[in-house]
Amino acid sequence: MTEALYFLDCYLREFEATVEKVTDDKYVVLDRTAFYPESGGQPNDTGKLVRDGDGAEFEVVYVGKFNGDISHEIAQAVENAASNLKVGDRVKGVIDWDRRYKHMRMHTATHVIANVIEKEAGAQITGNQLGLDQSRVDFSLEAFDRDKFAEYEKIANEVIAQNHPVNFYLVSRKEAEEKLSRLTTLAKGFSEEIKEVRLVEIEGVTIEACGGSHLKNTGEIKGIKIEKLQNKGKSNRRMYFTLLD
Repeated sequence: MTEALYFLDCYLREFEATVEKVTDDKYVVLDRTAFYPESGGQPNDTGKLVRDGDGAEFEVVYVGKFNGDISHEIAQAVENAASNLKVGDRVKGVIDWDRRYKHMRMHTATHVIANVIEKEAGAQITGNQLGLDQSRVDFSLEAFDRDKFAEYEKIANEVIAQNHPVNFYLVSRKEAEEKLSRLTTLAKGFSEEIKEVRLVEIEGVTIEACGGSHLKNTGEIKGIKIEKLQNKGKSNRRMYFTLLD
């Protein structure tokens, strides 16, 4: 199983690793990686792998998690070419930092605004999808008062400006269920193989089970703007927001 370096250090931009598996000349599994695989509504990282020795560079265009392995898809692999990456090669991974950092800002912002909607409106968050330019939060809410969302945006930006520290904890599944009452319900959908849960805490604001990449403090978000609200039928709602640069 690949060691996920991004779990406890989201600011790691480069790392050293060994190639453990190569499939179809272009799907590369490393013993450790800082590349974030697409999951939990957060898009994958991109970047490059640089081979030790000859300095050959391999563009990473997609990263996904399959059966415990984190697979890096290489763009320019040539079938059966001697120049392709091979098992045992040592490489340096380099993350596209601008892309990663934007997703970190978006993800932490999502936790902030989602918490505001939950507390102020009594909504239940049902999903999210991050993007580089715009992200969305899906929630369940019977009474949908659009006018109140200007106030929710204001509250969220006040929280952001307060520079709340963001902390990560890897805890046992049992401890996580004790800390988060609603995690007991969520855990029913978890694989039995999952024994540890990563908690992301925005001090004084919220604590959630989350495997995504986040900032060190809310101030790095800078601010958000709610762009659009949608009524998706019955009690299903959707909110789109952007970041203030």
